[in-house]
Amino acid sequence: MELDLRGGVRAAPVLGDTPRERQALRFAPDPRERDADPGHVARSARENEEDGLDSALVTQSSSWPDPWIVATWALAATSRLRIAVAHRIGVTAPTAAARSLATLDRLSGGRAAAHVIVGSSDADVARDGDTLPKAQRYRRAAEYLDVFHRALAEEKDFSFEGEFYTLRGARSGLRPEPRGELVSFGGSSPEGLELAARYAEVYAIAPMPLTATRLRVAEVRAAAARQGRSLRIWRPVGLVLAPDDEQARAKARRIADDAVRLSTAAHSSRWTEAVQLDRDRERGRSVPGPGPAEITAYIRRSLAAAFVGSPHTVADRIDWLRTAGIDIVQLDAPVETDEDRSLRRELVTLLRTGRAHGRRGW
Repeated sequence: MELDLRGGVRAAPVLGDTPRERQALRFAPDPRERDADPGHVARSARENEEDGLDSALVTQSSSWPDPWIVATWALAATSRLRIAVAHRIGVTAPTAAARSLATLDRLSGGRAAAHVIVGSSDADVARDGDTLPKAQRYRRAAEYLDVFHRALAEEKDFSFEGEFYTLRGARSGLRPEPRGELVSFGGSSPEGLELAARYAEVYAIAPMPLTATRLRVAEVRAAAARQGRSLRIWRPVGLVLAPDDEQARAKARRIADDAVRLSTAAHSSRWTEAVQLDRDRERGRSVPGPGPAEITAYIRRSLAAAFVGSPHTVADRIDWLRTAGIDIVQLDAPVETDEDRSLRRELVTLLRTGRAHGRRGW
């Protein structure tokens, strides 16, 4: 099956005064401040579409612009691009969220989907008033997804009584266009996998080595099979592209140096408050104490996980992901210059035409 190639649409440009600074800060933690720039949303959505990508993700955090509204702006600027809207359970009622998705799907001609997350950081979900422990959040997610799916599908009134939600005579006056994929899920815990197997059509996995990826894909497919269902697998890939491998390695070193310099300077507090660092602290992945060392470690880790090379080299590596069972690859690359965009287009062309089969190894 042909890979589904995914990009991303941000509500505003990455911080930085020049293209070089924005290239670098793409690999730094995301500050909590983020503006809403209508021109940037429309332009980046059109570029995703024109460069041959199938879909794009709009991300979510407690302090960022509303992802449903950003997605609406992106869909209005395009005619083919599909948009997956990150949607955090616990912020809105499941019936209200289902109506948002159904409305956006109808207005866009069937191009909207919801990427459901339970909450990647306890600190960040608490900023929106969700103070439940993670175990309870997963129990609530099971109820939420049950109601969410019924609100999307049922044509008659229905009621529901659970631990977290009680509804009387609920019904949505519209439903999304019928198709194969409407909901993706990104919880990495065993509870998250079981919820995805029951309710989602797509499951997002984290970047990991190839052998671990194969094992994870097998685990996901087995969980779905136990529910009599199947799941497509989505994996993000950070990219540093250049005309040849040597230039790409040099570019990655320069990006690392620039990103550390820019994000650990006088106003480093805007980066130390990033949601990604909240999550790392909660998972024990962060260096002790917030500050420049913590930001530097995050940047180094982000670039260490990135695919660095020419479009041919990176296409070969992505093709290994395809053979491991990945169906959707999110190409997460800075696109700040004409060269950046040309390199991304070349990569997409190689992946589409199947000309990247050098098998030079992982």
